[in-house]
Amino acid sequence: MRSGEDLEGFDGEASSASMISAASSPYQPTTEPVSHRRGLRGLRCDREYLRSALGGMKAAEVVLALTAFICIETIMECSPCEGLYFFEFVSCSALVVTGALLLLFSLNLHTRIPQINWNLTDLVNTGLSTFFFFIASVVLAALNHKTGAEIAAVVFGFLAMAVYAVNTFVAVGKWRVSSRQQSSRQSSDYMRARTESREVVHRPEIQRLDA
Repeated sequence: MRSGEDLEGFDGEASSASMISAASSPYQPTTEPVSHRRGLRGLRCDREYLRSALGGMKAAEVVLALTAFICIETIMECSPCEGLYFFEFVSCSALVVTGALLLLFSLNLHTRIPQINWNLTDLVNTGLSTFFFFIASVVLAALNHKTGAEIAAVVFGFLAMAVYAVNTFVAVGKWRVSSRQQSSRQSSDYMRARTESREVVHRPEIQRLDA
């Protein structure tokens, strides 16, 4: 039979072994709170973004693109119709894309998809919208029949082009700043990794422990 000390030692070894096995087990219960899980819950409107210059320009672009699209849709007769169809396509595309970006930025949904460079995406959208609104407005101005709806569509098209152009200028500066921050962050991470690797090489006790 085992003595009391042997039993106590056996119990201590068993508890230690169980603690080690539990710590090394890959099937650990998650400690992440349910509220931290990502989803559509907890959405809130970012009023600071809407009050900023970028948010205001995004809202103005949506309103101007929508107004231009409504004006072009009220035209019932056209000859030729190529300029009208092109303007309709440009205004509708700008409305959909810019409206989606405004919704993503105002609800901070873009932060849940960090794989996408949103600054570059916004820059590409504003640049292309500026170019195509300029072409569509010039073509519609040259081919219209001087009706009220066509003149209004041309006016709102040039206004949308102007707002998109200002937004493009601001987006270029923001994209440059984000690119510099990202490059500096990558360089600092690289230097930190090199420093840690050098420390491992110059510490033989870590090498013996790894061996």
